[in-house]
Amino acid sequence: MHPELESLLALQEKDEAVTATEEALAALEPELGALDAALAAAERAVEAAQVQIRAALDRRDALEGKITSYRSMQEQRRQRLEWVRGAKEASTLMAELDLARSVLAKEEAEFMRSGDAVAEAERKAGEAEQALAELQAAQAPAREALAGRRGEIVAERERALGERERAAAQVGAAFLARYERIRRGKAPLALYPLHGDACGHCFTAVPTQRRGLIQRGTSIEGCEACGVLLYARE
Repeated sequence: MHPELESLLALQEKDEAVTATEEALAALEPELGALDAALAAAERAVEAAQVQIRAALDRRDALEGKITSYRSMQEQRRQRLEWVRGAKEASTLMAELDLARSVLAKEEAEFMRSGDAVAEAERKAGEAEQALAELQAAQAPAREALAGRRGEIVAERERALGERERAAAQVGAAFLARYERIRRGKAPLALYPLHGDACGHCFTAVPTQRRGLIQRGTSIEGCEACGVLLYARE
């Protein structure tokens, strides 16, 4: 066996352990994402209900202002009517009073409906807030379990990274640089055993002379096709 091979294989084993923890962390994301999506939807429902309350209140306040203004104008007309002496002018003011009274009645009816709209918006907001609280309570055990699992995996990953660093320190600088360069490529691993007379990754045939060097442990050769490092199983 080539003197660097054992160290390289040990490093690769540690890298696989690190990768396993990263995959385990990634596997938690869909479950957490589903919880977050449901919670976000419930929060949006609460926000939308609050917007409806504000809109209903604004509508009610606007109507209240109009009604106050109409009543003030009506009072002014009544006062003017008391001082009017001409029949024509009095008739005109009476017509205005009747018309304004009709408009005021409609606005007052609309104001009453606006109060109902506020109450309905507040009811829906209360339901949305209740639904949000119930969802948060229902999700709490799942979130706690996920947090526990994630904490365990993160701790395992930290241990794996520490072991990986110690394993990397045992590899010569030249082989380590070559190993790291291959890992940044497309191959899942940097080292593959020979598969008969071919590369164990891409199955390209390895020339006889180079294959002999690999099998005798004289050198660690790279595959001419995919670039991974090749070794012979004992």
